[in-house]
Amino acid sequence: MRVSRGKGRMPYLFIAPFFALFAVFGVFPIGYSVLMSLFNWKMSGPVEFIGLGNYVNVLTVDPFFLSAVLNTLVLLLTGSLLQHFIALPLAIVVNSRFVKGKEFFKTAYFLPYITSTVAVAIIFANLFDTNYGLFNWALGAFGIEPVAWLADPVGIKVALSAVLNWKYVGWNMVIYLAALQSIPAELYEAVEMDGAGTIRKHLAITLPHLMPVVFFAVSLSIIGGMQIFEEPFVLTGGYENMGGEGNSGLTAAFYLMFTAFKAGRLGKASAIAWIIFVVILLLNRVNRLATDRMPGGGD
Repeated sequence: MRVSRGKGRMPYLFIAPFFALFAVFGVFPIGYSVLMSLFNWKMSGPVEFIGLGNYVNVLTVDPFFLSAVLNTLVLLLTGSLLQHFIALPLAIVVNSRFVKGKEFFKTAYFLPYITSTVAVAIIFANLFDTNYGLFNWALGAFGIEPVAWLADPVGIKVALSAVLNWKYVGWNMVIYLAALQSIPAELYEAVEMDGAGTIRKHLAITLPHLMPVVFFAVSLSIIGGMQIFEEPFVLTGGYENMGGEGNSGLTAAFYLMFTAFKAGRLGKASAIAWIIFVVILLLNRVNRLATDRMPGGGD
């Protein structure tokens, strides 16, 4: 009996280190951040319990947070979600039987994703430079005056959207490409025998089969898009500029980091983090409802 009991406990002993590490580095920080959000908790000085005061302050009094969330939502549409309208057609083209060198295209499109975000942001800052940037040089070739991209509220969003699309399109393309390769070729052959053209073939077969993957990929984009920090931080000149002209590049995550590590208000920053978490949940719920209404989305 003792031997059998010992054998029954062995699996739990093997997985115990994982749960211990998860509790220390996963559960504890999450719970501690909830606790911090209920206090007027600064880098130094006394800690004062204020209940939901940080949440009320962020949502009603704070002059930057709502603007930061709006900027983030705009970039979510023009940067994070726009990628899918580019990535899916790219994946379909690369997956085509007529395209040679598929591995080359996979690598070429995926490289931006594994490139350092700070390095990418610095390169794009030079490309969008008012005086010697490549984009203004191209505009000058058509007789158009230089645009102060990084000194204009709209220009900043254009630059950030360009960075996000360039960096993450390849990641989404690889996700869709993997899903495309799991669709049986017999399905395409069947609709081709019925006289379906290319567009009808993909509407009837590809999109319904990819809808669960679309939900997954868009969910990742929503989570990542609501946490954009490095790109606006580098492009707009750091904490001192607070997102550049008109705070146009100030995102929710950018403001969270500013509040925590520049202003030193850890309790308020924790409240901001949880509000962002709730926004992400709501957006993913909208994503779920939208994909469920599409053909194949409710499967």
